[in-house]
Amino acid sequence: MASKPEKNLETFPNPFINRDYHIHMEIPEFTCLCPKTGQPDFATLILDYVPDKKCIELKSLKLYIWSYRNDGVFHEAVTNLILDDLIAVLKPRYIRLIARFYVRGGIFTNIIVDHRKKGWRSKSMIPIGELSGKLNFRE
Repeated sequence: MASKPEKNLETFPNPFINRDYHIHMEIPEFTCLCPKTGQPDFATLILDYVPDKKCIELKSLKLYIWSYRNDGVFHEAVTNLILDDLIAVLKPRYIRLIARFYVRGGIFTNIIVDHRKKGWRSKSMIPIGELSGKLNFRE
């Protein structure tokens, strides 16, 4: 696998396809560029998903996230683009992405997007409505 930014997301087979389980990731080093000023924007991405047949391979996710470093894109657009790409490769039962952008001009911006597979309902006690932002394993 390459060690340079790329938009290719790789997956691997879900090892427990018959069970709903929650995967939580925090990505504190997301950067892109403001399309108006060209200045860097920094964010922490919080990704939560319940896999179906596939799981995301972490190194490819890291390189994918890194690929936005020089892209001029609005916060709302990049958050939705990332979610769309993850949905396309994973086809998850459920996925939510929160982008917590650092302060710019005295304003913090949080973008929250999610997707649920048509007809899917959790079979377990996973609190889907409470997934994102509630877990911080470093506290």
